Amino acid sequence: MQHEILYRPSYSLVVAKLGTGETLTAETGAMVSMSDGVRVETNMRGGLMGGLKRMVLGGESLFLNTFTADRPGEVTLGPALPGDIMHLPMNGQTMFLQSGAFLGSSAGVVVDTKWAGGRGFFSGEGLFLLKVTGQGDLFFSSYGAIHAVDLAAGQKYTVDTSHMVAFPEGMGYEVRRIGGWKTTLLGGEGLVVQLTGPGRAYLQTRSQQDFLSWLVPLLPTQRQ
Repeated sequence: MQHEILYRPSYSLVVAKLGTGETLTAETGAMVSMSDGVRVETNMRGGLMGGLKRMVLGGESLFLNTFTADRPGEVTLGPALPGDIMHLPMNGQTMFLQSGAFLGSSAGVVVDTKWAGGRGFFSGEGLFLLKVTGQGDLFFSSYGAIHAVDLAAGQKYTVDTSHMVAFPEGMGYEVRRIGGWKTTLLGGEGLVVQLTGPGRAYLQTRSQQDFLSWLVPLLPTQRQ
């Protein structure tokens, strides 16, 4: 699938060029536009249970839209939040995405959920990560720009939990306190993820939680 990512990193848009018969699956609401000759079908990939698992456990939509080109055309996709889009060719490897990061994929890419145990619970990012496998094109999005970090075997790197976007299978992933309880509660960092290489991790330069913490106190309240 040919594609182009425009307007990076703040308001990214992916333009996917579909050949005749090619398909692109995307989160509902992610479509910005499509050309004539492309049809869309809404379904639950993996059936009802698969859709419910992605929605309840993985923070994704219950339904997915599948775009099929009856003749060469294009589909453009954009994330809900202002930020970046990353394309990753999937060649049989497995990637883990934080909830809400999945934007779209070509046929042959499978999106499922994976139990993250207490690590996900304490990170505040949900109990499940999205597990992406297969062959094809994967598009995922962030809030803010995407920053890639390459780690050598055994190399450790610490990331605020709300800034994690994606990392490959085989990379160590441990959520812990950044210091003592005083630092955790009062230092503004809370809990962090300690990654252990090898592999490339993808981070986002902004945090939805931090933005909401700033915004909510500014919202007007209803007077009694």
